[in-house]
Amino acid sequence: MRYRFNEFEFDSETILLTHNGVTQAIRNSEAKVLALLLAQADNVLNKEDILSHVWQHKIVSEQVVFQNISNLRNRFGNNAIKTFPKRGYQWQLHTEVVTPEIQYPTDNENSQKALKLSPQSHFSTSAKKQPFWRLAILVGLFVITVGVFSSQNKLKPESTESVIKLAYIPITEHNNKTQANHESIKLNDNTVFDFTELTHITTEKFEDLAEIEYPKLSNTHPFILMGKFRTHQQKNYLDFTLKGPASDWHGQLSNSSKQEIIQHLKQHLSQQVIYDLISKAQPPEVRQAKLSIAHQTSPKDLIILRELSISYFMTNELEKAMAMADKLIQLAQRQNMPQQMGRALAYQSKILTRMKLFDLSAQKLKLAMDQFEKINDLKYLARAWYYQAWLDDQHNNYAAMKASLLKSAQLAFDAQNKLGEIDTLIHLAGKAHYYQKEEDKYFYLQQAEDKITAYQLPNYHLAKISYRYATFAQAASEKEPHLKQVLKLTELAPENWVAQSSRRKLVQYYIAQDRLEEAQALIDQATSDNSNNSYLKTLMAQAKQQTNEMISQAQRTFEQAQLAGERSLSLDVALLLCNQEVNCDFYSQYINDNATEHWRSANEIKQLTLNL
Repeated sequence: MRYRFNEFEFDSETILLTHNGVTQAIRNSEAKVLALLLAQADNVLNKEDILSHVWQHKIVSEQVVFQNISNLRNRFGNNAIKTFPKRGYQWQLHTEVVTPEIQYPTDNENSQKALKLSPQSHFSTSAKKQPFWRLAILVGLFVITVGVFSSQNKLKPESTESVIKLAYIPITEHNNKTQANHESIKLNDNTVFDFTELTHITTEKFEDLAEIEYPKLSNTHPFILMGKFRTHQQKNYLDFTLKGPASDWHGQLSNSSKQEIIQHLKQHLSQQVIYDLISKAQPPEVRQAKLSIAHQTSPKDLIILRELSISYFMTNELEKAMAMADKLIQLAQRQNMPQQMGRALAYQSKILTRMKLFDLSAQKLKLAMDQFEKINDLKYLARAWYYQAWLDDQHNNYAAMKASLLKSAQLAFDAQNKLGEIDTLIHLAGKAHYYQKEEDKYFYLQQAEDKITAYQLPNYHLAKISYRYATFAQAASEKEPHLKQVLKLTELAPENWVAQSSRRKLVQYYIAQDRLEEAQALIDQATSDNSNNSYLKTLMAQAKQQTNEMISQAQRTFEQAQLAGERSLSLDVALLLCNQEVNCDFYSQYINDNATEHWRSANEIKQLTLNL
């Protein structure tokens, strides 16, 4: 059955969803829930109905129902599905059932006439139930997978529109504690890629100045590739990053031959899904769906598989994240890729820490360290010791945590990872403050500041130092000058996370002090259209008691935060809207299903007020 609503069309037999004729990726469970809601649009379906029809005999929690309903609302709008408290859900959008044109042959051999069945203008559920839709969904999965495979891999050599235009910074060799080998590898054009070499800058310089340099280049070169080769025991390792407008794509490859690695790199980067994912912010669930299809298309691509595991972690589906990481470990063993194996083990440690299985986490982390030591990968060994500090922190062992972080900082220094070294020292200063180690917190923060100066890094890196001093201050008035210094230091990088956080803290402080003109001045300086800046406008409208404007800005903030995967901000805004009694059933359910322990603790009083 084909359904049409707004600019969407959904075929419940093939579970093919299109928007203005363009195929949209949709997860299997979401498609099943959508098909059920459309088929029974006259009825209110409770969770048990949905569970029994969609998941049948599988044992799953009721949370999966709301999660899929939430995903469908994100896609089609909050008004698409109505929640009836204690009853269930019902489809709300005006929907047409479209009956396809059917061709009937006639007895005339020279001509054929078609009988066209006109679309039905009104939606009826009981007469249109499709008894074979479950089987059709399985067929549809195959159709969609084949379709996505074709769209990602059918590149036409004769068409310039199909060529991927990619700028790259010369790829040179960097071994630990040594300077770069100035001999670089050039990337040659072929039928898939049109490469442009950026000779005016090195990878190290770009990493140091990324938030200043990338905006200068992005209009001409939206995708910029950079990488570093490293050699150990006659084997070459490539650590690469593909920078895009919305996010970065990281990967590791290894082989005895550098040319083989370059060929593998080109093969990997020929997948169109990568450019889709880094071109624009996308909800974690949408990203997960696209990665799942990409993994089905390229099941041996370890980088895709790792990103899929991370996507499950981001949606808090920890068991699936562990399963994907297990699969990655097995494939990495078969392909003799210790880099990928070590990273998968380290990520499993992170997952187990989230699950509060600290002993198992420590075991996985030790195995990861063994892999990194075997290939002398100091960069990722430094990260592993950083993770070890998390475990030490869980046991409230400051001495062990300090030792782990200092080990991490030293390894980062040995690997020439300047930013990793500095961030570790700043983190150590923050932890020293938490454990009330007054001497340590100033000592290591000063060390980080000295490193930034010695490495001649741009001023926006110094902003992290001022931001940390702001966290050390007790009174809000004492924090103000440090936060203002952050904004001054980040004038050339106003969307840096430390600038965004400082701007928000200052706006909240000024509003609390009834200094609305100063708060408005900060908001006016933030010109980018993103969730953080929309939230500032929400706070200002609330302070000015402009209720309609506040609700409008809050809803926009929620949508933008959802799109960008900023769950904490989404929760903050959901709580604010619930307090305004705006679609409270939806937002309260969102809070119940997505709130972390840390967020609940920070907002405990507000939740009690609303009986959440």
